[in-house]
This record gives sequence, C-alpha cells and structure tokens, in this order.
Amino acid sequence: MSVYTAVKEVAYRKGKSIYRIEQDLGLSNGYISKWNKSMPGADKLKEVADYLGVTSAYILNIAKKGE
Repeated sequence: MSVYTAVKEVAYRKGKSIYRIEQDLGLSNGYISKWNKSMPGADKLKEVADYLGVTSAYILNIAKKGE
C-alpha cells in the first residue's frame, strides 16, 4: 500500500478528507496524492501525521502492512 493510501485510510477514520488536510496545512491541491507514487519528505509526512493525531511511524506501518 502506498503512503497516500495509508494517509487516506487514517483521514477517513478521523472524518477528514485529503482536500481538507491540504487546505488546512497550506499544501497545494493534489500534493498528498503524489505520495501514491513517491515517498514524502519526513517533514511533510510529520506535519500531516500531527494534523491527524498520529505519528509518522504509524502511517508508515499501515502502508507497510498493506503491501
């Protein structure tokens, strides 16, 4: 599973959309969806994880388990 899919899963559980996350964090539209094909930078992943109330490691573990 990609990091994007893992973020989307956590966001869904928290009642947030990817669009809302990007807007609230000042990220460009579609920024997080790029994580479907590439690994995000640690700083941006942490920023998104903090916003969702989880750790970066938690998101990466979900992505790894889904492979």
